[in-house]
Formats: sequence, structure tokens, C-alpha cells
Amino acid sequence: MIPFSEWGVVAAITIACALGAFVLGSILVRVLRRRSVTVHLVLVSCAALATVAASIVATTKAMFLSVHDSVVVLVVVLLSVPAGAGVAVVLGQSLRSAARKLTGAAEGLGDPAYAPLPESLTAELTAVGAALDDAHRRLGEAHEREEALERGRRELIAWMSHDLRTPLAGMRAMAESLEDGVVDDALTVERYHRQLRIEVDRLADMVSDLFELSRVQGSLELQLERIGAHDLVEEAVASTDPVARAKGVHLVASTGTGLPVTVDSTELGRVLRNLLVNAIRHTPHDGTISVTAEPAGQHVKVTVADSCGGIPDEHIDRVFDAAFRGESARTTSPHQRAGLGLAIARGIVEAHRGVITVTNSGPGCRFEVRLPLAAD
Repeated sequence: MIPFSEWGVVAAITIACALGAFVLGSILVRVLRRRSVTVHLVLVSCAALATVAASIVATTKAMFLSVHDSVVVLVVVLLSVPAGAGVAVVLGQSLRSAARKLTGAAEGLGDPAYAPLPESLTAELTAVGAALDDAHRRLGEAHEREEALERGRRELIAWMSHDLRTPLAGMRAMAESLEDGVVDDALTVERYHRQLRIEVDRLADMVSDLFELSRVQGSLELQLERIGAHDLVEEAVASTDPVARAKGVHLVASTGTGLPVTVDSTELGRVLRNLLVNAIRHTPHDGTISVTAEPAGQHVKVTVADSCGGIPDEHIDRVFDAAFRGESARTTSPHQRAGLGLAIARGIVEAHRGVITVTNSGPGCRFEVRLPLAAD
């Protein structure tokens, strides 16, 4: 039985050897910090075995133990060094391979040929791999959004060029005819003047839409106030009802009460009027447009359902894109605008932390605007 005092000596010697190995190992780690992980793992295993070996030698001398037994234990420890170093090398090579995979994955972020990392890595490296996979996904989504924005920008320029060229060409021809005296009878001159005013109004509307789109996509400043959603709907229906009556379209509103929202009533009123005017424009004579406002969880849902016949499936995902109007809109009319109304509406709704969607439903399409309920 070893006396308690001798156990203290053993503990002191072991602690001293461990501290010495720790100090030496820290110095070596700093010196070799740029070397591979294999070198670091071998250093760790050798430091642990060196601590054991030094402790045995020091304890043998301090306590006058059997030299034979000490030599045997020391030989066993020293023979364990290659085994520990070998395990460290194997583990280091595995980690180096995993690190190379991570490096390759990092270099391939955003590349279509990017391959997800295997789950056979260590828990920490697997977490890094999952983060890289997520970063790749987000980069891909950002790239797709960028391409969509660029495609929309090109389409917008093409549409505006087309829509501006036609009225400008007509205005120029009429102005030259008036200037050169090609037309001189009063009725024709009056008709030309009237048509010039119509074309000027069209151009002014296009410029106004472009200005509104740039404002919505830039820094839209909202004048927020608490108001009932039913009030917004009733005001929009009242302002567009004469247009509907003139075309023979029926407007039916169904709104509840107690649906408070904190919004810019001017901007949201613009959105609802835009949706109603679009619905009236595309709904045939004697058709019906229904407008509802109802609670939907923590939101208010305002719905405009028309009888336009629906939107083609290949177009329905793009109706809120700037300047997208479908093939039927390529022929301009005296009342044709820039095709930015729905893009402006989406920008205004999203500025209110809301969502606007469209689906085909029944005899037409169904636009839904969801806005957060006002906090009590």
C-alpha cells in the first residue's frame, strides 16, 4: 500500500511534467501553426506520450523504484509512440481529405456543377458543409433573381421603346401636316389637334407610371394611419363604379367591420383602384366583379375576383413583372398605358409588409392582397 504522502509526490511530478509538455507543445503549435492538421495531430499524440514517459522517469528517480520495472514501463510507453502517431496520421489524412472537399465546395459556390458534400465528415465539418450547401442555394436564388430583374429591365425598355415610338411617329406626322398646310379644312385640323392631345396624355401617363415605379422600387415613404380595411374597399369601389357602369359591368362588394390596418390609405387606395380598373377593362359586358374584405388569421385578406376568362398558365407567374402585359397587349390603344400598374401595386403592398397574389378561379382570375392586422 502506497502511503498518502507518496501519492502527493506522484501527483506533483505528473502535474509538473504535464505543465512542461503543455508549455513545450504550445510553443511548437505556434511555430508549426501553418503546417497541416496531420502534423498537429502527431504533435498532440507525442505530447501526451511524452508526458507519460517523463512522469515515469521522474517518479522512478524520486521514489527509488525498481529500475527494472521502470525500464519495462518506459519501453512500453515508447513503443506506443508509433501506434499513437500512426492513428494521428490516419486521422490527419482523413481531415485533410475532408478539408480539400470543403475547399473545392467553397470554390464551386454558385456553379451549376456544384455537388453537395457527403455526410461522412465529422460533425463539425458536416455543419460547415451544410452551411456551404445553404450558401450555394442562396447564391443560386440570388442569381436567378438577378437574371429575372435583368430580363425584366430589358423587356421594360423594349416595351417602352415600342409604346413611345408609335405615338411619337403619329404626332410627328400630324404636326408636319399641320405645319406644311397639307391639311387645311377645319374639321381635319380639329381632329388632328384632338388626336395630338390624346397622344400627349398617353405619353404623360407613361411617364407618370415610370416615375411611380421608380419611387416604389426606391425609397417609398409611407404616411401610415390606422383605418378599417372595409373603408378602403368601399372608397375604391365608389370611385370605380361609374367606370364599371359605363361598360355594363356589375361591381359587388362584401366587407365586414373590425378589420383595422395601419397603412398609407392613399397608396393602398391606388392599389385597389388599379386592381378594379384592370378587372373592369378585361371583364366582358354584363360580367360581375366581386370585392371582399375578410380576416385571415393575423392578416386582412382583400379579394378582387373578375370574369375575364382567366390568365394563361404561362403568363400567370409574370403578371406582376414590370411591363409584362401578355401578347394581346402588343397592339396599343388610345387608353393603353405602360403596363406597370400591377408592378407598382406589388411594390406598394410589399412596402406595407403585405403580399399580393393572383390565381385563376371560376370564370376569371382572383387577386388577393394580404395585409397585417393593426396591433391593438
